[in-house]
Amino acid sequence: MDQEELVSFALSLPEAVESAHHGTRDFRVRSKIFLTMPDQDYCVVRLTPDQQHMTLAVAPDDTAAVPGGWGQRGSTRLFYGKASDELVQGLVRKSWQNAAPKTLQKQFVVIPSG
Repeated sequence: MDQEELVSFALSLPEAVESAHHGTRDFRVRSKIFLTMPDQDYCVVRLTPDQQHMTLAVAPDDTAAVPGGWGQRGSTRLFYGKASDELVQGLVRKSWQNAAPKTLQKQFVVIPSG
């Protein structure tokens, strides 16, 4: 997936908007960041520590914990250019769900793949 496909997918999620934080392109749902693009080689998704642990175990070549405290809290680098579209879309959706308020999540049902 290239950067513009990632952006298009992120903006296709309910109430997603593009913004910026400290000069870094980001995507939000109701003012909560769910995706940042600090580098052209990767984006950062917002996972729980448990979700991150599982993701790093199943996709070690495509993901990495963000260094420091943010990474310990679940912030995860996703190397979207080399990862499968299915992995990228799944992690971006999960990040959106983690940031979205419960009332909005109920309106958007994610059907697990596989």
